[in-house]
Amino acid sequence: MSSIDEIKKKIKSNLYQFINSNNIKFSNNVIDGSSPPSVFVGEFGYPNVRIGPMIPPYHGDTAILDRPELWTGKSLEEIVNYRINLLKGTKIHKVNDLSGRYIEYLQEMSLSKKVVDSTMTLEKIPKYLGEMSLTLKESEEIPTLFSAPVLDFKIVSSTSDRNIEKKYYDDDIHASDAIIDLYYNSVDISQISKVLSMGMLGRKKNRRLVPTKWSITAADDILSQYLINKIKDNPPLDNYFVFDFSHLDNYYSLIMIPDDVWSFEMIESWIDTNGRIHIGSDYESGKRIDHYPSIAGAYFAARLAVAEYLFKIRKKASVLILREIHPEYFVSLGVWQIREGIRECLRKKGRIFETFHSALSYGISKTSLSEKEWIKNCSTMKNNKQTRMTDYII
Repeated sequence: MSSIDEIKKKIKSNLYQFINSNNIKFSNNVIDGSSPPSVFVGEFGYPNVRIGPMIPPYHGDTAILDRPELWTGKSLEEIVNYRINLLKGTKIHKVNDLSGRYIEYLQEMSLSKKVVDSTMTLEKIPKYLGEMSLTLKESEEIPTLFSAPVLDFKIVSSTSDRNIEKKYYDDDIHASDAIIDLYYNSVDISQISKVLSMGMLGRKKNRRLVPTKWSITAADDILSQYLINKIKDNPPLDNYFVFDFSHLDNYYSLIMIPDDVWSFEMIESWIDTNGRIHIGSDYESGKRIDHYPSIAGAYFAARLAVAEYLFKIRKKASVLILREIHPEYFVSLGVWQIREGIRECLRKKGRIFETFHSALSYGISKTSLSEKEWIKNCSTMKNNKQTRMTDYII
């Protein structure tokens, strides 16, 4: 049995156990439990989107179920199991309509710094949740979240995060400034993106619901660009550095290059089910990227982690990230794992090299692609201002 099959088997086992242990609770359409807290705003059908709470069918300290900052070092099946435990209720809502008790409860939940005891009444429990046994075809994707329309939703009063509450009631501040202020007050990115998603930041006339996926990328983009602007006057690194890290069957090699001008590139490689290698990349130099990256939110998540590090050490550099995605990463867990993976990577001591070529050679030494394959997809090598680096590989 392959490792992929073993992981799938464990996930299915967790799913069966979850359903069987909560079978009595699934005999009616009322779900009562402690939300991490967690809310979701979909993007399908925009500007009329599905929005709602995510609640496990039990009470207690459930914070880890929706706290990516705590997931570094966890296995893929553990993280999928966190998602399995959350039941999602949804209602279709216009993004520019923030009125009504349903929205108020969701916003109050998003303000909370602790788990929130909640009750939601669904139109009906998804059929397979009430069955003692669950049969999944091998061709089906492993489910990570259950969803059903909501009839009613209530929460027990919660303790608000004072920093977020202050920005919520300040409806004259720009959303980007509010995001930066929350970040400086040590509010996690995951919570910042939730309140942005719930239309709780920015000027009153501009506030609206933002799909969860978009809000995460927006927070990463805004914060990383802010930090990049802060480091541009810092002195450059004195040496080439390479940091590497592997988690969740993703390998990261991060190469920092002494340079007077900030540039950033991320190259991703992955293998499909037919064994074919695919490569995607994006690049910026001197100024922010002028298009939406082909590698989507992964680009901004990685850029934030790198910008944080350079800001902390008061240096500037050009940065090249090589990411290799192995087949065992068969369930997409979200861009948080890129941000947190690179943050963890940069907590380790980097290796020092005298030339770009020696740094690159070490960086790719644990990947499946050849140096030639990486280089031909590398804009950093093609940029005219890096001619001194290309000299090392002639």
